[in-house]
Amino acid sequence: MSQDEEPLGKAYDARLLRRLLAFLRPHWALTAGALLLLLAGSVLTLVGPRLTQHALDVAIPARDTGLLATLALLFLAALLLEFVADYAQALITTTIGQRVMVELRLRLFTHLQRLSIPFYDRHPVGRLMTRVTSDVETLNELFSSGLVTVFGDLFALVAIMSMMLLMDWRLALVAFAVVPLVWGVVTAFRRSVREAFRDIRVRVARINAFMQEHLSGMRIVQLFGRERVAYGEFDRLNREHLDAHLRSIRIYALFFPAVEFLATLALALLLWYGGLRTLGGTLTVGTLAAFIQLSRRFFQPLQDLSEKVNLLQGAMASSERIFELLDAPVTVREPDAPVPLAKPVRGEVRFDGVWFRYAEDGPWVLRDVSFTAAPGRTIALVGHTGAGKTTIISLLLRFYDPSRGRITIDGVDIRAVGTSELRRLIGFVQQDLFLFTGDILRNLVLDAPVAEEAARRSAARVGADRFIDRLPDGYRHVLGERGRSLSVGERQLLSFARALTLDPAILVLDEATSSVDAEAEAQIQAAIATLMTGRTSIVVAHRLSTILHADEILVLHHGEIRERGTHRQLLAAGGLYQRLYELQIRGGEERRTA
Repeated sequence: MSQDEEPLGKAYDARLLRRLLAFLRPHWALTAGALLLLLAGSVLTLVGPRLTQHALDVAIPARDTGLLATLALLFLAALLLEFVADYAQALITTTIGQRVMVELRLRLFTHLQRLSIPFYDRHPVGRLMTRVTSDVETLNELFSSGLVTVFGDLFALVAIMSMMLLMDWRLALVAFAVVPLVWGVVTAFRRSVREAFRDIRVRVARINAFMQEHLSGMRIVQLFGRERVAYGEFDRLNREHLDAHLRSIRIYALFFPAVEFLATLALALLLWYGGLRTLGGTLTVGTLAAFIQLSRRFFQPLQDLSEKVNLLQGAMASSERIFELLDAPVTVREPDAPVPLAKPVRGEVRFDGVWFRYAEDGPWVLRDVSFTAAPGRTIALVGHTGAGKTTIISLLLRFYDPSRGRITIDGVDIRAVGTSELRRLIGFVQQDLFLFTGDILRNLVLDAPVAEEAARRSAARVGADRFIDRLPDGYRHVLGERGRSLSVGERQLLSFARALTLDPAILVLDEATSSVDAEAEAQIQAAIATLMTGRTSIVVAHRLSTILHADEILVLHHGEIRERGTHRQLLAAGGLYQRLYELQIRGGEERRTA
C-alpha cells in the first residue's frame, strides 16, 4: 500500500534544519525573547537549591529568623518569577509556531495553485492534503515546543551540572553515576517509540484511505450489500490501529517509571554517600539537601530531550516531504514578459505542427497536428477514445505545453501570453464537471467581477433558469459538495452557463451535452447557434449528431488528423468518419428497437 511508503527520515538533517530555521527569521525578535526567557527560567531553577543550602547551613544553626524569612520570601519570589518566565515563554513559542504554520500553509497553497496539471496527474490528492495538514502540524509542534525549548533543556543541564560540580565535585560524580544507565534507557526508548509511531501513522493512513474510498462509494456498498464485509474490514483496520497505539502506550509506561527509578537510585546514592560524609563532618546538611533538589531537576531535562529527539525526527520527515513539494518545478511557466493580445481579440486559433507526449520516453499522443479555427467558425474534433481530442483542448488551455510546434491566438504564441489572460478568453465546458460548495450564483461567476444580471442571462440562454427558479432560494440556493443535490444534466447546464458568463471570445465544449436529455440538448444547441456568432468554437463530441452543422470536422486517429471536411464531405469520402457515423446510427436504432 502507498500509505506504507512514508520514510521517517534522519533524527537530524542539517540541510533541512537550516531551511526550517529560515522561517524563524521574520520572527527573530520573538525567538530571541523566548530564548532569553528560557535562559532566565533555567537560572531561576538554581535559586531554590542555593537558598535551601543557605537556610540549613546558616540561618537555622544561627537561629536567625529574619534571615530565614528573607530566604523564604526570596524562594517564593524565585518561584513566581519562574512561573512568569515559563508562562511567557510558552505563550511566545506557541505564537511563533502558529505564525510559521500560517505562513507555511499559505506558501504551500500558493505553490500548489502554480503547479501544472502534469504534477496532479502524478500525485494523489490525499497525499497532498496530508502535506498541508498533518505535516505542517508536526512542524508547528516543533516550533511551538521543540526547537527553542531544546536550547533551554541543554542550558538547564549545563547550569545544574556546573553548580553541582562547584558545590561538591565528589558528590556530583555520585549523582552522575546513573547517567549512562539513563542514556541507555533513553536510546532504547527512542528506537522503540520511533517504530511505534511509524506503525501508528501507517495504520491511520490505512483507515483514512479505507474511509475515503467506502464513503465515496457508499452507493455501491449498499447496492451490492457489502455492509457486513466492509464492517469486517474496517474492524480489522481499527483493531490494528488500536494494537499499534497500545504498543506505544506500553513503551511510554515502561520508559517513565524506568527514568523515575534511576532518578530515585541517584537520590539513594546521594543519601548514602552524602549521609556518610555528613556524619564524618566533611559535608553540610544544606549542601546535601541542595544536591537532592538539583538531582531531581537534573533528570527532567533528560526526559524532555529524549521526547524532543523523537519530535525532531518526525519534523525532519515532515519537512523533507514539505520541501519536496515546495521544490516541485512548475512545468508550464509564466512568460517573463507577457505579450498582450491586440484588442478586440478576434479569437483565431491555430495549431501549427503540434506534437505532444505526456512523458519524455512515452508514446506520442499527438503527431503533427495542424489546423486553423477562424472567428465565427465551428471546428469539431471526433475520433475514438484516446485519439487525442481532449489533449488538444488541454494544450489550448495551456494545462500542458507542446513537445514540438506551437499554438497561436491571433498570431501570438500562447506561451508568450499570460495564462490568466489566455484563460479569460476561453469559455470551457468540460465533460467532468466540478461545482464548488456555495450558492449557484457564486458557482456561475466564481468571484469574478461580473454583474449578477450577466450570470442570470447566461443561465437563461442555456435553459438553466428553468430548474434554478424551482429551487427554494433560486440563485442563492446553496449547493452541496460538488453539487450532488443536482442531477448530472442540471450540473452540466450550470457549467455551460458559467462558461458563457464572462462573454468569452473562444468557446470550447468537451463532450458538453453528453449527460443531458434530448430536450435539454436541443435547447443548448439552439443557444449555441446564437452564442457562437462571432466566436471561435471548438467542439469535442462522441455523439456526432451534435456537430452535423460544424464548419469543419477533424477526424483524429492515434493522434493524427486523418480526415477533415464538413459532415457531407466526410460521409461522401467513405472513410473513418463514415464508419463512426454508421456505428452510432446503428447503435441508436438498436437501442430504440430494444
